[in-house]
Amino acid sequence: MTQVVELPLWLFVLIVLFAAVTFASHFLFPSVRWFFRRRLERAVARLNERLTRPIEPFKLARRYDMIQRLIYDPEVTREIVNHAKANNVPENVAFERARVYAREIVPSFSAFTYFGFGTRLARLLVRSIYAVWTGPKNDEVIQSIPKDATVVFIMNHRSNMDYVLVTYLAAQTSALSYAVGEWARVWPLSRLIKMMGAYFIRRKSRGGLYRKVLARYVQMATAGGVAQAIFPEGGLSLNGRLMPARMGLLTYVLEGHDPEGRDVVFVPVAINYDRVLEDRVLIAAAARGDRRFGARISVVVKFILGKFWQGLRGRITRFGTAAVVFGEPLSLRSFGADEPVETLATRLMQRIEDAMPVLAVPLVAHVLSQQTGPISQEDLTAQVQEAATSVGDQMPNDTSQNLPQAVAQALMQMKKHQVIEETASGWQVIPDQMSVLSFYANSITHRFRDDATAA
Repeated sequence: MTQVVELPLWLFVLIVLFAAVTFASHFLFPSVRWFFRRRLERAVARLNERLTRPIEPFKLARRYDMIQRLIYDPEVTREIVNHAKANNVPENVAFERARVYAREIVPSFSAFTYFGFGTRLARLLVRSIYAVWTGPKNDEVIQSIPKDATVVFIMNHRSNMDYVLVTYLAAQTSALSYAVGEWARVWPLSRLIKMMGAYFIRRKSRGGLYRKVLARYVQMATAGGVAQAIFPEGGLSLNGRLMPARMGLLTYVLEGHDPEGRDVVFVPVAINYDRVLEDRVLIAAAARGDRRFGARISVVVKFILGKFWQGLRGRITRFGTAAVVFGEPLSLRSFGADEPVETLATRLMQRIEDAMPVLAVPLVAHVLSQQTGPISQEDLTAQVQEAATSVGDQMPNDTSQNLPQAVAQALMQMKKHQVIEETASGWQVIPDQMSVLSFYANSITHRFRDDATAA
């Protein structure tokens, strides 16, 4: 036992290395994880004290545990067996395929990343681009929802800024979980998005196994009280109008609802902008008849860095107003889970339409789209004031109370955006920019019955 054993130096170093790794994995790492887990739980408890709707335990569960729970779910297990039979593959192969889908879908939410980094970044970015206006009844809508209900925000999709804008506005309410498409699966963006609580969706996937894994995750999150944000249109509007709702995620929520369990309250959210950053990209996609957007990620990053640099220099140039208005909530318990999903989608989209905010640029664009030639600023302002009488309280106070100034600012902004031009006879649309003008006018066309009927 006391004999001296000679070893080559490289082998001795290797043994010590393995011993260190074993010690760390069995004794050190669990203790460190437990230490940080306890600190995280205390931090989340303090955070929940100031949130209107505290973060539910489901959202804080370990990602590994959530993946295991998902792939061993009885419904997923049955679908694994069906998939194996239909595709003539061993069940263990189908099981691994389900695991891949679960790992792809399940987020790795980090409260620190969401509230410590994400919401601050969102606030900085939004404020550097827009003046933000929220509906006068937004707080009342949230306060009216029972504390034990799951909130699902149903939003129209105007711009990729929608994610950033609503994350910023909901920071005092709760942590939102988004469904995002393939565009967000680029590293390192994918890692950050998962830490923000978003989950990926393969919008073109038609496999039954994938749909079942996705459906069960959505249903588990809903039953667990996770606040979610859904874009039922399934993509950005290419012409400024609301698009028909897709039934996928709404169907999953409806099918998984337990009438005796937690209620689900849908909150319609209407979003509108004086300037949509991707407007011409979307219009070009509509003209081609596809959804292949030509904007490169390098252009987006350059734009964001440029706005941050302007902020540091104190030379912020905003693109008008971004507005978010909450519509009338809809309780799934009172609506009835046995009702057709098409009826639910139609009713929610109608409530989004009813809540759509009216901003200065869309209103001016609407009036200009009715003209056959140049119009003076005085006549334009008079027609805008006449059109504004039918809008109600869906217009920011600083716009409605000083409409002539708001019209003048909108004209300057549209001129800078190269949509209109000022001539000796008055303001007119640049001939090849009518599609851009219509893009903004279409967002509020439904508020004017004659125009909506003609459209």
